[in-house]
Amino acid sequence: MTRGPDLMHGSTGTEPASKAPVGGGDTAAPPPPALVIGEALVDVLSGSGGPCRSHPGGSPANVALGLGRLGHPVRLATRVGSDHLGWSLRGHLERSGVELSPGSVVDAPTSTATAVLDAMGAADYTFDITWALSATVEGSLRDGPPAHVHTGSIATALSPGADQVRHAVRALRASATVSYDPNLRPLLLRSADRERERVAELVALSDVVKASEDDLGWLHPGDSIDVTAARWARSGPALVVVTRGAAGARAWWRHGHRDVPPVPLEVTDTVGAGDAFMAGLVSRLLQAGLLGGGPGDEAAKARAALCAATDTDRLPAVLGDALAVAARVAALTCARQGADPPTAAELVV
Repeated sequence: MTRGPDLMHGSTGTEPASKAPVGGGDTAAPPPPALVIGEALVDVLSGSGGPCRSHPGGSPANVALGLGRLGHPVRLATRVGSDHLGWSLRGHLERSGVELSPGSVVDAPTSTATAVLDAMGAADYTFDITWALSATVEGSLRDGPPAHVHTGSIATALSPGADQVRHAVRALRASATVSYDPNLRPLLLRSADRERERVAELVALSDVVKASEDDLGWLHPGDSIDVTAARWARSGPALVVVTRGAAGARAWWRHGHRDVPPVPLEVTDTVGAGDAFMAGLVSRLLQAGLLGGGPGDEAAKARAALCAATDTDRLPAVLGDALAVAARVAALTCARQGADPPTAAELVV
């Protein structure tokens, strides 16, 4: 079994996949990178009678890592400290092909999340985090249209950086498709009432949304998961997927829903499983031309293609394949310690 790197012991982590354009085709010009905006931090894992372990983490950083390992050029706009933990975290991301946006490294401590694991490997978090984008990072977001934009979690909820992220998504949406994972952390949030409007705005701006049962249950405790997900699917995104732990996932679109069965593998822990699912889903949709961005009308064409693919009561095979791949990526991550998603070479479907 492959283990995630322990930052405190300087492990090197998994090597990146080839950076040839994913899916083949014309290699005359490299594609623009996908852009992930959000926190990168260190997960300190404890529980189940074992010693504390430290692993790279942060939901958006995990998605960037997953995309990089699956062969996509990717840039992460984030905030990483200049301390030892930050140095190790940067090395971990860069070894998997993730480029940090200029200005992402700041003269401050690296943020941490302490995850206490229960007997089933599920994690409960406490945080020591500061979230804001430097002026240099904000400026770099205007350097050119990315292939796709992903954001979510603490980056879209914790001030002052949350407002910066929302402004960036609004500005970039014209030139790139958008995915969003609320990945809510109630310990950092004031109340569900205050978060609903913020989440609803980002859902409406997005083309693809992934959330967990816990996210929807906390935001809308009076509604069933099905009711909330179906409402989101009518508010803007072409595809909404809710992960359901051991029960797999369920996808909604304007005209229906579909269950995504779990992939049976022995679970070591569930840290980063949802982020791995998101990375796998975005990867496959980028390959299929159902997400995209860049110069000209690439975003509009991809957005139209995704809307056409979901304008039916039965999802086409390309979307069923994307959901199955996402489940496989998540399962392989659960078979390892920490948020350690697979490479393209390890992903056998």
